[in-house]
Amino acid sequence: MSRIGKMPVKILDGVSVNIDSNNLVTVNGPLGTLSQIVDKNIKVTVENNEVILTRNSEAKEIKAKHGLYRALIFNMVKGVKEGFKKVLVINGVGYRATKQGNKLVLNIGYSKPAEVVEVEGIKLNALDANRVEVSGINKELVGQVASKIRDIKPVEPYHAYGIRYENEEVIRKEGKKAGKK
Repeated sequence: MSRIGKMPVKILDGVSVNIDSNNLVTVNGPLGTLSQIVDKNIKVTVENNEVILTRNSEAKEIKAKHGLYRALIFNMVKGVKEGFKKVLVINGVGYRATKQGNKLVLNIGYSKPAEVVEVEGIKLNALDANRVEVSGINKELVGQVASKIRDIKPVEPYHAYGIRYENEEVIRKEGKKAGKK
């Protein structure tokens, strides 16, 4: 069995999991509701306050999906209870972020400020001028939006100017050195 797939998903307090006949798993919690369609070769059951996934085939593709769907359901349960967040750090002279309505405005060295509009289910916050928080209940969507913001101005390796994740390590490069003439 898949090492990840065979582990049951514990249902947290205040969270309910429903499975319908089409293998649609719906997770309700204090922060919201998430749904995921599970492959028909994977059977999902709720027993003793745990979600258990079993597969009906030993095919390589089904084994991979077994662990995938277990991880997706685990993230759904955690997301509707606690939520997810990613913090981005903006580094550079004059670089800053501000929140205007439902938009995040980034002044990052371009001729016009870059604007990022909040997606449904995602909340953008400018913690201060150089830190941005992306939060929501859907882990995949939080990561996608954070990645999209980071891609606006990736960190350059010489001065480390740009947008990076809070715990990301930037590999620095040494600049040119004057050689002997």
